[in-house]
Amino acid sequence: MKNTNADMTSNYHTGYVALIGEPNVGKSTLLNALLEQKLSIVTPKPQTTRHKIAGILTGENYQIIFLDTPGLIKPKYALQEVMMSFAGEAIEEADVVMFLVDASGRGVAESVKKSTALARFTGLKDKKPIFVVLNKIDLLKKAEVLPLLQAFSAIFPFAEIIPVSALKGENLDDLRQTIVKYLPEGNALYPEGYVSDRDERFFVSELIREEIFKLFKEEVPYATTVEIEEFRESLPARSVSAEAGDAERKTLIRAVVYVERESHKGIIIGKGGAALKQVGQNARRQIEQLIGHDVFLELFVKVEREWRDDKGKIKRLGYR
Repeated sequence: MKNTNADMTSNYHTGYVALIGEPNVGKSTLLNALLEQKLSIVTPKPQTTRHKIAGILTGENYQIIFLDTPGLIKPKYALQEVMMSFAGEAIEEADVVMFLVDASGRGVAESVKKSTALARFTGLKDKKPIFVVLNKIDLLKKAEVLPLLQAFSAIFPFAEIIPVSALKGENLDDLRQTIVKYLPEGNALYPEGYVSDRDERFFVSELIREEIFKLFKEEVPYATTVEIEEFRESLPARSVSAEAGDAERKTLIRAVVYVERESHKGIIIGKGGAALKQVGQNARRQIEQLIGHDVFLELFVKVEREWRDDKGKIKRLGYR
């Protein structure tokens, strides 16, 4: 794929934008909406996002690298500490920091005022622009929006306060255009056509984990992680030719779902393997949409005791 950097002019803007906020405010939904494709996994459960994920949006005169991050929480165990370090890294790397708020929640202005994130912003306000993005305005009456904007203006000197609906796509063009104004001039950092710095293996593991979050309740999803052990493309011998098309291609994927306890393993597998089979069927459909051809997905479940509180295990399982 050709890198078009040589064609850029001084009017081209590029830079990093950190998406941060409390759990379930819609950061991943907003990223997917801005990119107009699914990149980050989304579930109704808080703390679904565990990594710092770059989403690359390239326009005629700009390239925005969005950094999706885990929801801001007070860590209770080592994995959550690592997750919060990812959010901190994104803030430090960013040219623009966007703090997302669920505008439909009660007392949102007060919650921002008390937020630990706001304390971190205080030291940043003279270094880089900070936006508040009021998400889910589709759940508000029009008359409620202006007082909310005024309330946020009063509590902190944000560079911009922008109401949007990630789910409905409302005001996203204005958000994009406003971001570009704050980005430094410079050439694109990634070739045209790139949407992330992560590879397919990473997104496959995330899609499997997404199905686990959707299908299981309480603590079980939070005690699981997914590792891709094998990822290779295969063509039937009769089809190995210049004419072989995507319809004949198949990617073979072997993935391990790690849990912390034997009881969790039993729940994930289910009676007669039914629960794990459902995870595999749902994930396979999503994976095939991602890579564009058939997939053979093999899932296994293993116990890795207390992995969430062991920094060595956390690192080995891909949280870097």
